[in-house]
Amino acid sequence: MDLKPTLPVIMALALTGCAANGDPRDPLEPMNRAIHSFNEGFDRYLLRPVAEGYDAVMPTFAQTSVRNFFANLDDVTVVANDILQLKLEQGARDFMRLAFNSTFGMFGLLDVAGEMGLKKNNEDFGQTLGRWGVGTGPYLVLPIMGPSDIRDTAGFMVDSSYTDLVRNHDDVSTRNPVLALRLISRRADLLDAKRAMDAAALDGYEFSRDLYLERRRGLVHDGKPPLDEE
Repeated sequence: MDLKPTLPVIMALALTGCAANGDPRDPLEPMNRAIHSFNEGFDRYLLRPVAEGYDAVMPTFAQTSVRNFFANLDDVTVVANDILQLKLEQGARDFMRLAFNSTFGMFGLLDVAGEMGLKKNNEDFGQTLGRWGVGTGPYLVLPIMGPSDIRDTAGFMVDSSYTDLVRNHDDVSTRNPVLALRLISRRADLLDAKRAMDAAALDGYEFSRDLYLERRRGLVHDGKPPLDEE
């Protein structure tokens, strides 16, 4: 499964414009901008160079296997939130996907379920809260992790505590390197998209904020968000 956003999508989003100063969704903007600047520095001087090295030395098939492995582990979270959202038919398909990839797919290294037509879905506890009417709360930028909001931060904490198999692994000597590999793999998948975003966006902070909030709104409503009042 290719998770890399396409250049046309990035450019189109950039051309739609950014939110004006004083966005009511972002009352914590001064703090958020400071954390955003820290994250950009961390990415520029550490994470991006490591991800570029990973992308250069790791064969494509190996990167795909790593991506598939973590996507398979993520399906535990997806299935749990399917059930919490009462998406029982989708939950059954996602459980089958998890079962097939964990067995026939060699612990998820191969996406055999995808080849069978069982597509990867994206569900988490932040979306579950949104589905049951919990508002987003203020936009929030987290150190290292990046864009979020109050609802999604709470959701992330729940998922991390209960369904994230990597974070809940007892052996620290195994857990921390695997967490680092997951972060590097995800950053490597976004190398082209981040370059395009940096080139297209006049204000990287506003661009990433608007992109995040609109994407999460679409996910909560399964790609069919309600129309704005205006």
